[in-house]
Amino acid sequence: MTSAGPWIANLGMYDPLWLQSANDALWTAMRTRLAVHGYSGMSDALDRARPLAEIWHDPRLLVGQTCGYPLMTHLGEAVTLIGTPVYDLPGCDGTSHCSFVIVPEGARFKDLDDLRGCRLALNDDHSNTGMNLLRHAVAPLARDGRFFGAVVETGGHLHSMESVRRGETAVAAVDCVTFGLAARHRPDLTSGLRILARTASGPALPFVTHGGASAEEVDVLRQALNEAIAEAEQEPLIGDLALRRVEPAGRADYAVLLRYEAEGVAAGYPTLA
Repeated sequence: MTSAGPWIANLGMYDPLWLQSANDALWTAMRTRLAVHGYSGMSDALDRARPLAEIWHDPRLLVGQTCGYPLMTHLGEAVTLIGTPVYDLPGCDGTSHCSFVIVPEGARFKDLDDLRGCRLALNDDHSNTGMNLLRHAVAPLARDGRFFGAVVETGGHLHSMESVRRGETAVAAVDCVTFGLAARHRPDLTSGLRILARTASGPALPFVTHGGASAEEVDVLRQALNEAIAEAEQEPLIGDLALRRVEPAGRADYAVLLRYEAEGVAAGYPTLA
């Protein structure tokens, strides 16, 4: 197929400074594959300058990654699913992943009920792993719509981990992929933290492209992603992402996240509080 740009790409869901070289290598390998399929005008570098929400709505988006909850709640037709990734990390099972409920290593908490009245570090109130899965987990324990003593928004999972490590907050729900990548490459970021519980599982963070992409385009993009991931044997940096492959997926696969939302609401706990 022939598809002329300009095209942009962003892999910002798992793109801290210590993984940017790995994501750059993945994009370089993918660009090479896509050029064979007739794509041109692709940006040499990943777009890291703009907010993710702006990039997801850009009609020039060739490949990106988003959270499954906003995919189902407000992205609408702005993006088209490429597929769901498979990660080789604790908490992942095929295309599914979960959140780890983390607390300070020395804390005496034994189960979720012990967290009642504690200060929560929340990465973003539109996050599936930081908010939606945790809401689902604690909804049965809430009383009159409340469970936590306070909710502090941090802006990111790594910030939430640091907040718990510093003792500013007592608990956070962290995407198991974020936690696993940090444990593997930056153990200083997970030192002093303990996994208290795991939430229910849902499909991992989807790879997406621009809205209205054809089935043929999606197949080519997914093939290029998988071929780029397979190049980890020649380019070890790609292996640092712990990606194994990307499986075909549709929005119906992510409907379980809305079920978790509905169950929280039905339990009288629509918002983390």
